[in-house]
Amino acid sequence: MSSLYQSMVAVIEQSITPLAAKLGQQKYVIAIRDGFTAALPFMIIGSFMLVFIFPPFSADTTNSFARGWLDFSETYREQLMLPFNLSMGVMTFFISVGIGASLGRQFNLDPVMSGLLAFMAFLLVAAPYADGKISTQYLSGQGIFTALITAIYSTRVYAWLKQNNVTIRLPKEVPTGVARSFEILIPVMVVIGTLHPLNLFIEAQTGMIIPQAIMHLLEPLVSASDSLPAILLSVLLCQIFWFAGIHGSLIVTGIMNPFWMANLSANQAALAAGAALPHVYLQGFWDHYLLIGGVGSTLPLAFLLLRSRATHLRTIGKMGIVPSFFNINEPILFGAPIIMNPMLFIPFVFVPLVNACLAYGATKLGWLAQVVSLTPWTTPAPIGASWAANWALSPVIMCLVCMVMSALMYLPFLRAYERTLMKNEEQKAQATVGTAEAASN
Repeated sequence: MSSLYQSMVAVIEQSITPLAAKLGQQKYVIAIRDGFTAALPFMIIGSFMLVFIFPPFSADTTNSFARGWLDFSETYREQLMLPFNLSMGVMTFFISVGIGASLGRQFNLDPVMSGLLAFMAFLLVAAPYADGKISTQYLSGQGIFTALITAIYSTRVYAWLKQNNVTIRLPKEVPTGVARSFEILIPVMVVIGTLHPLNLFIEAQTGMIIPQAIMHLLEPLVSASDSLPAILLSVLLCQIFWFAGIHGSLIVTGIMNPFWMANLSANQAALAAGAALPHVYLQGFWDHYLLIGGVGSTLPLAFLLLRSRATHLRTIGKMGIVPSFFNINEPILFGAPIIMNPMLFIPFVFVPLVNACLAYGATKLGWLAQVVSLTPWTTPAPIGASWAANWALSPVIMCLVCMVMSALMYLPFLRAYERTLMKNEEQKAQATVGTAEAASN
């Protein structure tokens, strides 16, 4: 056991930790993560409107309250959809500004100007203007990858020009706001002079504008991101990174967010059209089935710790139970500890993998309602899972099943770890008694 543990630690320290650290500190990963974080409040509120627009009642219900709600929703559908259309429907606005501002800050640029430049670059290629109208087709999930690319490109152009002194400099006496406006002039011209002709050329050659061409190229990758192997791989990476003491959730969600948002947009469009929902793997699936109580699905473990015979573990359970309800489990991860603890490595890694298989299989069998809303990651799992699936009951049952399975998987490993700790506690107690007796003699 000791040699196996030492080998595992060596692999983690020599291979996994340096790679994860580099990936986590990569400028573009940070910018993408910050962009989605900035857009999150608007998208959560926009998604919440779906609860009112599409209430969880059967279309042929005879209940007076449900019937009244359904009739009201159908009558005022256009008015009720406005907050959703101006948040989730234009999510790329918020994302592009957030990415541009974050990346600009990392390159020591003015974040407001870099965010606005990224926004303009996206609109330039993704919002074609004709007959006095702007097309909104690619302003939601269909344009996410375009928003990422144009935000990174425009900010890099801005940074390169400034680093090479290709800019308009005004005297120091000129107000700062005016000076910034002139500083951004050349980057704006370069972005327009490169992206607009490129968009026209691609459209002339393929009949598709840039966001349409990007989605066409990425269609196999987007489809693959919704498969069980993709779920298991992302969860496995997250768990291994965390076991090494690296915030794996930030790395994995930073990579998966564009796919999740594209899939969420498609599910919401299908819901509005009354069609079958096409996608399973979204952020609500990740948060509320795979990370129940936090990374490693440790909420059931927190309950087990409360009844532990080891004083140390029981104390950690009392400290960690309340935060775990809200998916914050650092007290357990570092207090038990789970991080770099070979006794708990297997359940910590495999519990979320088993939960993923259970939830994915139940969804494919039609037993589990699919995600259509974006929820705060701190929402307690059963509530969040139901909310994400438009307040269906099946996600609550699925969460409870996953919690029971998690507890059963953690229990034998916890008992073995508990016995080790109790043995150490007894040895310390005996040593203390022996020292006291020796001092009295």
